[in-house]
Amino acid sequence: MAKSYFLVIGLFVLQISVNAQNKLKVACIGASITYGARIENRDQNSYPAQLQHMLGNNYEVTNYGVSGTTMLKKGNSPYWNSNEYKSALAANPDVVIIDLGGNDSKLINRVYLNDFVPDYHEFIQPFVKLPSHPRIVLLLAMPSFVKDTTDIWDPVIVQQVNPRIQQVAFENKVEVIDMHSAFVDKEAITPDKIHPNKEGAAIMAQTIYENIAQKKDTSFNIFKNLKTEYKVSSFLGYECADFTFDNRACKIVKPKWSAPGHPWIWRARFWGHEPQTDVSLLQRGFHLVYCDVAELLGNDESIKYWNDFYNLVYKAGLGKKAVMEGMSRGGVYVFNWAAVNINKVSCVYVDNPLLNIPSWAEGFMKTPEIKNDMFEAFKKDYNITTDEQVREFKNSPIDKVKQIVRGKYPILILCADEDEAVSPADNTLLFEKSVKALNGDITVIHKPGFKHHPHSFPNPKPITDFILKATGQYLQIPENN
Repeated sequence: MAKSYFLVIGLFVLQISVNAQNKLKVACIGASITYGARIENRDQNSYPAQLQHMLGNNYEVTNYGVSGTTMLKKGNSPYWNSNEYKSALAANPDVVIIDLGGNDSKLINRVYLNDFVPDYHEFIQPFVKLPSHPRIVLLLAMPSFVKDTTDIWDPVIVQQVNPRIQQVAFENKVEVIDMHSAFVDKEAITPDKIHPNKEGAAIMAQTIYENIAQKKDTSFNIFKNLKTEYKVSSFLGYECADFTFDNRACKIVKPKWSAPGHPWIWRARFWGHEPQTDVSLLQRGFHLVYCDVAELLGNDESIKYWNDFYNLVYKAGLGKKAVMEGMSRGGVYVFNWAAVNINKVSCVYVDNPLLNIPSWAEGFMKTPEIKNDMFEAFKKDYNITTDEQVREFKNSPIDKVKQIVRGKYPILILCADEDEAVSPADNTLLFEKSVKALNGDITVIHKPGFKHHPHSFPNPKPITDFILKATGQYLQIPENN
């Protein structure tokens, strides 16, 4: 019996050892935020500890945070010199999360910021060469709410540190997560204006959990499927193909990996303006595309160009249905195309949208002595010569609600209640009423006190969540008790 008992115990111990070896190792590298500084019971409540709980027993998450450290070798406290750096490399991890850069924004370190990119390149190379060939994920530095310009200073983070992190991500083809936008409206949960509390650490853990747990298609590369020449540039750390198609300027930004089904978001106008939502979706495996049809204002010619462009990207491997995104007059482009392509739209997000052209044009007709380029382009696009034709115009989205509702796709509108450029009453509110009258799926988020600009939200989470749910890409986060 003793021998049998010993054998059972031996097998049990052996099984534990095998399981431990099969666990995916996640190395969390960073400074005090990673360490969990100022968080009560940090061993359970730091972001790496909460990430461990979310990921479960198939993962081994290790906290390699060292308070006060910098990415810069010449910084006042280089992470390079820490035992944790050596330990993280020795662990041969499968995933490496790097959150360094905030301390580099201190006055004492700013003089060396030109070394930031080459130092970061050198920092990650030993991880690239590990036998485990780990995924490497860079976090943009979180916002600082302090007023002391010599300390961790947000303008320096926004203008100098984070763009450099994005450059490193682009040049090394590694992943990047925008942790700055995720916390830009979270001052209330950063008690000392720098370090997030337990709730903030949970948001970090949830964001990184999504990155790790999301199903991925790492083999898909849309650039290889394009039947045209293109040039590659950086779009905030992601590879962007710039090319000409149908004599129109076009762009496709590919994520570091593609989500299942190759989902995509189609920016209608104003490329790169308030890109928070675009970036949030890129880091979740969405592609981002653009076909410049300015300034055709949703006429038949623009719809033809977009039909051709849709066929191009669909044949190149993107999903059948697009997420349509339009800001301001981009709303006309989006809905006029969607009205005749009802089976090619997964959802629509528009922001202070122009939906009623005659209402908008009325102001220009009252002041004919002042020429407006957009108004003149509109008349040319639709062969309009008289004010009466403008007033009788019936090719606005507000005139196409029946066709739009037939698509059965959800619609999200952000509406600035004090919009001086596009009247909410004549556009969003009238459109919303018409859609609801036909039992259409529409949500309007009001922005009290805001004017036409700025578009979007600094933290795009409400928009992103809407799109993820509409496209079936929303990932449920495990509860952290």
